[in-house]
Amino acid sequence: MPASDRPTKGETELGTSLDIVELCVDSAPGSDADSATRSVLGRVHSIVGAFDEGHGVLTLHELTQRTELPKSTVHRMVDQLVQIGWLERDVDGYRVGMRLFEIGGLATRRRRLVESAAPHLHALSASTGLAAQLGILDGADVLYLDRIAPGHFTLPTREGGRQPAYCTALGKAMLAFDPIATAEVLEQKLPKRTSRTLTSPEALLADLDRTSMEGLAFDHQEAYEGLACVAAPLRNAGRAIAAVSVTGPVSRIDLHGVAPLVQNTAQSIWNDRFRRR
Repeated sequence: MPASDRPTKGETELGTSLDIVELCVDSAPGSDADSATRSVLGRVHSIVGAFDEGHGVLTLHELTQRTELPKSTVHRMVDQLVQIGWLERDVDGYRVGMRLFEIGGLATRRRRLVESAAPHLHALSASTGLAAQLGILDGADVLYLDRIAPGHFTLPTREGGRQPAYCTALGKAMLAFDPIATAEVLEQKLPKRTSRTLTSPEALLADLDRTSMEGLAFDHQEAYEGLACVAAPLRNAGRAIAAVSVTGPVSRIDLHGVAPLVQNTAQSIWNDRFRRR
């Protein structure tokens, strides 16, 4: 349910990559960490942005000309970008690496899922008077892709935010069908978020077993006091690719009453995204 401000897995990878690059970039004397990071981001953007449809392969000299950066800086940064897979060496120079294509493909698939889900989330929120959310599993966390919330109450969630999967209905709806992710969660501690948080592996596994049989996951004030949630996975067979939930104050939500609407919404999104091409 509620989200934290911790970076996503992709953001962590980006940060690690930029840290590597920054080691090879001369920072201006007296510049602070933020200005140095902005400088690195700008230079990475210039180098990667130098490639386009008409310039798929560029030599070091051409990269220097197109970016208007010092040749020594371009050379050092290109070497680092090759190491992390953002660029690749070509017989005639350099080209965009497969890792960037992979990241772009992930962004495209997520955007299409959000677009397919949006009208269904709006309908679900309107019919229940509660917040409707769409999330995916990212390691041991839930990453919130979209949220439609009514105006008569506020929630500590946001699009792009994260929350530990073990204490959310969205997370448990996906963990129940993903033993690898569940094992990753159980390798970590399960901190108590509220008096109702499931903090023992045995309790969490029992809850996931029930979820796998019913196709519904519940959060009974496990992440935040006063908030409850019910979620259903988006799946056919195998692991869930995402999950949909309805959440709101315990005084306003009938979890079992809205559960069929959540399941129907999850199925409708699945049909629109994967069966109607």
